[in-house]
Amino acid sequence: MTQLDAASGAPADVTRFGYPASAMVGDYLRGAAGLVPSVAILATVTVGGVAAVVLAGFAAIFGAFAIRTALRHGTSLELSESELRATGLRQVTIPWGEHDRMKLAYYSTRRDRKSGWMQLELGAGRARLTLDSRLDGFDRLVRHAAIAASERDLELSEASAANLQALGIRIPEQRVAL
Repeated sequence: MTQLDAASGAPADVTRFGYPASAMVGDYLRGAAGLVPSVAILATVTVGGVAAVVLAGFAAIFGAFAIRTALRHGTSLELSESELRATGLRQVTIPWGEHDRMKLAYYSTRRDRKSGWMQLELGAGRARLTLDSRLDGFDRLVRHAAIAASERDLELSEASAANLQALGIRIPEQRVAL
């Protein structure tokens, strides 16, 4: 049972996951570090047309990043034996019986690949959900998705299979697309 389960009184067969504030602080700071100076310069200094367009572009990019971060932080996930449901501003449900896409990618932040994050993409029909490894309980969620993928006989890419192995999750070799 996760901390969110205990706090929410979730049924025993549903596990809740979420992005902790401590994991999102860096993204909030990065968004503010780009948005605040761009808007401050536009609001206080007279700049030429080209500079104004460039600064407005930076403000838009960093503003969109900050909004995306807030949306991700506000998303709660509910895992049950029958589905994975994301609730927040956008509602997405991945029924395990209809699970048809799974990709687990690793994005390195250093050349030696010793630092980085994982990203899990799941799909069922038109429903699509992307989660990253900052999520509390990410390993458990990936394990559940891998079991559901195996039960549905989904083929996974070599990269996804290698990333599953890095998490200690083994999948049958015949389920790896070459």
